[in-house]
Amino acid sequence: MSGKREIACGVDVHNKFIVATILSSDGLKLQDRFYTTLDDLLRFKHWLKENGCHKVALESTGNYWLPIYHVLEGSVNFILANAYQIKHIPGRKTDTLDSEWIAEICLKNLISPSRIFCRDHRELRSLTRTRESLIKVRTKIKNKVTHELEAACIKLSLVLSDVFGKSGRHIVDGLLKGMDLEEILERIPSRKVKANKEEIRGTIQANLSPLQIFLIQSHLDMVDAITKQIAEIDSKILNQLSTRNEDMRIALSMPGMGFVSASTILAEIGDFRDFSSPDKLAAYCGLVPSVYQSAGKLINGHITKHGSPHIRSMIIEVAHAIIRTSTCYYPDEARLKTQKVLPESQGKKRHKNWRRCSSEKGTVHTLSPADQSRTL
Repeated sequence: MSGKREIACGVDVHNKFIVATILSSDGLKLQDRFYTTLDDLLRFKHWLKENGCHKVALESTGNYWLPIYHVLEGSVNFILANAYQIKHIPGRKTDTLDSEWIAEICLKNLISPSRIFCRDHRELRSLTRTRESLIKVRTKIKNKVTHELEAACIKLSLVLSDVFGKSGRHIVDGLLKGMDLEEILERIPSRKVKANKEEIRGTIQANLSPLQIFLIQSHLDMVDAITKQIAEIDSKILNQLSTRNEDMRIALSMPGMGFVSASTILAEIGDFRDFSSPDKLAAYCGLVPSVYQSAGKLINGHITKHGSPHIRSMIIEVAHAIIRTSTCYYPDEARLKTQKVLPESQGKKRHKNWRRCSSEKGTVHTLSPADQSRTL
């Protein structure tokens, strides 16, 4: 065993405290408990230095590891272990045993270190995830507004594709202010929506009660406040991406990709140069099939879904955006010329297979302006 691996420390991390165990190849065993305050983490750092330990391993439990990393960064070999890879160890479950086990497998070099993003990439990822959380909260509040309107027999969602668009907000705000319905319909800003004013009139069958007006107005105020916060976050994300213009250019060149999806995917990937091949990047995103092999038989299952769920959900949204485009994705032209003419029903099925095969090959296609407007 090399000199660098003669002594190692395993840390069991919690919100309020950590339990640390130092093990060495000559049988040394030290254990101590520290609180997660800055003073105690500095005492933990001094404890490691005092005992000659320059290798520390711990599980990536939520964000609890971040304060420890900030204190120890640059002074020790910091190993962040994937909890999924070491959680299946049988035995009793205590804090001291957990820290001792982590120290033991760290000492024997059995931990595959997880990637730790640099500070700029961590900040970008925090911004994109905050935006995602705010969008989910805003969607939840919008659903409450729709439910309150439907409870009052105002079913605008049957006519309008977006109740919270420019025309939808004009109608809702007019109803909340007590304006005459005919006046509201005549002032609809969109000509396309205004052409359906008879249908809109039919969806408004009752007046809003004072309580419903209060609730809907409160929800709309929250929606507007969250929308303003999202715009501010987008501005900060744009500033963070100013050093990655080339990465953004490549991401935006792909079909179905827009600013939101590109920034989220880049934030979750970090530096793509850390991956030696596209297969490893796909595996990091959890998009590769699971593999089961026994007795010479190889079975591919569903995708592993390991890694960040944020990037997988965004990639699925991009795929739906690609489906909505009118651009056709075909394999090479020489192969198409050799295909036999099929009946219409079979031809449609073959066409779907061509679209799928081309998208799986990762070919970059140029979208028309109309298709680009439908991207994320």
